[in-house]
Amino acid sequence: MALHKQAKILNERQEKAVLSSLQSSTYPTRNTAMFLLSIKAGLRAKEIAALTWDMLLTPDGQLCEAIQLRNTASKGKQGGRVIPLNKQLKQALNQLLEESRPEHGQKPVILSRRKSHFPAHTVVNWFADLYKSLGFEGCSSHSGRRTFVTRAAKNIIKAGGSLRDVQQLAGHTTLQTTQRYIEGDSEAKKRIVDLI
Repeated sequence: MALHKQAKILNERQEKAVLSSLQSSTYPTRNTAMFLLSIKAGLRAKEIAALTWDMLLTPDGQLCEAIQLRNTASKGKQGGRVIPLNKQLKQALNQLLEESRPEHGQKPVILSRRKSHFPAHTVVNWFADLYKSLGFEGCSSHSGRRTFVTRAAKNIIKAGGSLRDVQQLAGHTTLQTTQRYIEGDSEAKKRIVDLI
């Protein structure tokens, strides 16, 4: 099987650069939420585009503690999953909620400038333009997702979990797929060998 070129993961410096640049964008609240849905929740472009407020809100209109991603918004029959909200993402979504004031739960979270659905291919192009403008070669709409999975894998033991938890957060059907997303770390390998 040939190796496929994967989207590069983002380091913390790059993440901060993206967040800083988004503050001066035309739609800073929406754009920040879109970026954080990728890097802090591991959502695919399709999932960002398909995310509706009813997957995020309680019946009384408050933001939930997790994204309730349905299969229909994801990939395949078992792509739906529950993703706890990262604090930074929750703050961005609360701000977007205040600005959006959705009148019904089926309304998309990410809207175009015409206040209509933001298609998946537009999300892909938005990320491509963002990373290109910052000079991040090899980055794509999948970079945030790969960063999320890699960071989760590196920290899951500290949280008392296992790689199976990372698999479920990513919505992968097999651990093998999850493992392909995880970027190795040469320094960590050196530290592990020294511990043996």
